Parts: sequence; structure tokens; C-alpha cells
Amino acid sequence: MANCIVAQSGGPTSVINATIAGIVKANQMNPYYDHVYGGLNGIEGILKERFYDLTNMSDEENNVLRQTPSSALGSCRYKLKRDNVADFEKLFAVMEKYDVETLFYTGGNDSMDTVAALSEYAREHGITNRRFVGCPKTVDNDLQHIDHCPGFASAAKFISTVALNTWLDVNVYTRQEVFILETMGRDAGWLASSACLSGVVDLVILPEEAFDKELFLQEVKKSIDEKNKCYIVVSEGAKYADGTYIAAGEAKNDGFGHAVLGGAGNALKNMILDSGVAQRCKVQDLSTAQRCYVTTQSKVDVEESFQLGMSAHMRSTDGKFTGKMVALVRKDQPQYDVDFVAIDADKVANYVKSFPKEWILPNYRGISEEALAYLRPLVVGSPVIIYKDGLPAYVKPYYMR
Repeated sequence: MANCIVAQSGGPTSVINATIAGIVKANQMNPYYDHVYGGLNGIEGILKERFYDLTNMSDEENNVLRQTPSSALGSCRYKLKRDNVADFEKLFAVMEKYDVETLFYTGGNDSMDTVAALSEYAREHGITNRRFVGCPKTVDNDLQHIDHCPGFASAAKFISTVALNTWLDVNVYTRQEVFILETMGRDAGWLASSACLSGVVDLVILPEEAFDKELFLQEVKKSIDEKNKCYIVVSEGAKYADGTYIAAGEAKNDGFGHAVLGGAGNALKNMILDSGVAQRCKVQDLSTAQRCYVTTQSKVDVEESFQLGMSAHMRSTDGKFTGKMVALVRKDQPQYDVDFVAIDADKVANYVKSFPKEWILPNYRGISEEALAYLRPLVVGSPVIIYKDGLPAYVKPYYMR
């Protein structure tokens, strides 16, 4: 037998480690690999031969790992470029040195591009004993060919919970007030739209619809006139018709050429106050919290993420399985359930699944019943959280050991 490496890349989620736990547990139940190595800090760490042996992880650690937020193995924003032959040669040399047959890579669009690129290199160079398997994750829920991405459901549950709680807080006073909740979502509005599960959102601004300032202010005024309050949710990636972000600040330095955004909520606040539509406005930017808040994990999300890891391991026992991403698709039946399938990683890499425009109601007035029916099953249930000294227990990150 040979060994395998599991690694993580890109932005973390609150359930990303459940996939790693699933791969480890599957190998303990069916020891296809001698060792399951954790690659520390993704491809960047693997190139530097930074590993941690996860093979004999205890059941207790495995259970706590599933509720540990962020990337327990560490992450990276390292772009594996196809014209950088030295990186490819180094990575395959590392795999040969440690007798690694399979690399499981957990991440989003760019991570699936890494899986596709490595598989292409192996095929073009006649390398048949090194394989690459993608395991999806992203709170943005913007991967193609998958019903929903592991990590999204827990973030959606957190966002909709925050929306409900802060709406109740906003309404305790009789005074006029506008509250703006800003979510992640550079190119897709899945996270912002999920706030509508709360049933309290007045206006939701998504990247999929060009922002019309005058229409927006009219709708804010309408809510203020009707009830003296207006609750708004905006995606950080909301933009005007010419593609300009409404966010107050923008940069392009995340390592992949993606815009690093922030400030959409404050931009809306300034518009509202400057227009005189309202005299008071608060902004809550959920920032990092929405992708790492453990105590509002969705039970569905944790279980699916774990099962996806097990499915990836099972499929990898086929010596020809490579260049694939394990995905989940919703079964066409009344009771919610999913099947796990495999698709070519290059069909996912660098593509974005937008929030369907037909699910967006006119004048920023929320999302359709079809959209809500898609979202509701994903946030059902809460896992039993293991606590230590009154706080959620977590596995000490392997890159800190």
C-alpha cells in the first residue's frame, strides 16, 4: 500500500474539518492507505514537505475535529500556475519521496483548478501512480455542478439567526432606524439571500442584479414611511450596472486576482444619510464570523461534509479515479436527501454559480418561495456541541503543533 495527503486551501468554513475527519475515519475503517498525512497550509506547505500524520486519530479527536472551525491543517492562497513547471516537478517529487498515491484537496474554485492542473500534468507526462481528488467547500455556495457546497448551510444558518436577533433588537425602540447587515459574497448572492430565511428582511441587495441607487432609496423611504424601520441585507459584491462595486474600498491582492471587498454596508449607510431618507442608520458587517461560528453549525452541513470525505476516500480506492471532485446532488423526492457523485474537476474550476435571477423579487424585496424551499432543508438541525470549560472544544490546529 501507499500513502495519501489531505490538505485545505482558500477561505475556511465551520465544517471544512468534517471532510478531513471523514477521510481519516474511512481509512481507519478500510485501511487502503498506510498513512493519512495532513498537508499543512495546502499546496504551499506540501511543496515545503510540511506534514502531520493523522492516521491513528482517536475517535474523540475525530468528533471534536468535526466541530472545529477554520482550517485545522492551515490554508493558503498559493496559485499553482500551469507555466510554473518547477512547482509541478517539486510536488511530484515530494509525493514520490513520501510514497503518496493520492492527494485530497479541499477547497473552492481555485482549489479545483489545482486538482485539474495536477491531473493534467500527470496525464501529459504519463504518470499513472499519482492521483488527485477534489473535495468541495465554500461558504459562498458558488461552485458549479453541485446542489450546494459544504460550509454554506452553516453560514446561512448563522446569517439568518443574526438577522432575526438583530431585527428584534432594532425594533425595541420607537425611533426611526435603518439597519444594514453586510455578508460575504464577491460574485454570488447566496449568503445575503439566506438572511431571508429569517422572514424579517425588507430589502436584499445581491451581486446578480445591477444596483440602482434611486430605486434603492425609494424602497428604503417606503419602508420608513410604513413602519419607521428598514432592515437591509447587502452582499459585499453588490455592484452598479457598469461593474463598479458599491463597496467603499476595493483591492486586488488576494493572490488570485480576486477583489478583496468590504464596505458595501457603509456605502449604503452614507447614501441613506446623505439623501435624508432616514436620520439614523447602523451597519453590522459579519466579516469572518459568518464562516467560522461553530455553535450555529447546521447538522445537515456537518453530516454531509463528513460523508463527502468518506465518499472521496471510498472512490479513491479505484486506482483510475483522478481529476475528479466529489459532489452532492439533491434527490428528487419529497423528503430531503442527497446522493454523492463524481464530476471532472475542470468543469468546476474557475466557474461561478450565481444565485438564480428568477429567484430574486423585484425592487430588492427579497427572494421567491422557490428559493426559500431550496434553502430551508439545509439549515435543519444542530449537532451536539462538545464543550470544555464552558466553551466549544476544538482540536489544536495541526500547523501549531
